[in-house]
Amino acid sequence: MKVHFYPADTPKATAGRDALLARLADTPLEEADVVVACGGDGLMLRALHDSIRHRKPVFGMNRGSVGFLLNEYREEKLMERLARAQTVKINPLHMRAKSADGKTHAALAINEVSLLRQTHQTAKLRITVDGVVRLDELNCDGIIAATPAGSTAYNLSAHGPIIPLGAGIMALTPLSPFRPRRWRGALLPLSSRIRLDILDADKRPVAAVADFTEVRDVECVEIWRDKAVEISLLFDPEMNLAERILKEQFMP
Repeated sequence: MKVHFYPADTPKATAGRDALLARLADTPLEEADVVVACGGDGLMLRALHDSIRHRKPVFGMNRGSVGFLLNEYREEKLMERLARAQTVKINPLHMRAKSADGKTHAALAINEVSLLRQTHQTAKLRITVDGVVRLDELNCDGIIAATPAGSTAYNLSAHGPIIPLGAGIMALTPLSPFRPRRWRGALLPLSSRIRLDILDADKRPVAAVADFTEVRDVECVEIWRDKAVEISLLFDPEMNLAERILKEQFMP
């Protein structure tokens, strides 16, 4: 098995990569069978986004802080771990945002698509799901559409639900809802198509973010699961992604 190392630009990550290179050769990406990402969750997200282009599975090794999408970093027996690793295949969310200048912007999100207010004033949003208006007006700081893989990230910090990997649903979670104050979000089938219209956009500008791609001054945003794009993550069998998400629900 040929390995291409993909480190974060941090001392801890590059030191980890160098220690692994003392044991294994680094293969050019085009010739590699697997990408080994060394860093934190941010670096892992970038490695996964890059994998959409080169179609290589990614095995993450945590040299960051949280490391939820990564395996434990160990220098020994990496080839054995790769040989027995379990593959998790996920589809990202597709974001299509129309900005105030009339341009249309597209991006993919492995974790979540977020809409965020740009000024001191709250955002006003209309929520449509599969062509049906479900909420005429939501006054809030923003809203998150999260995949199961991303439900333990920003979504969880916003008090959204943790979603088991095979549940076939995604979370729509408001950020600091002001009106209706008691609306705490929704769970939607992954097949859903969400449209978010920004009301009073000139006075209350909103930015849309798909993972790390940001579009400012948006007027409307559409979100759906992109089944044409498949991403492969590799995990140690004893702590695969499905187990991590399940375990997270019982954390104190």
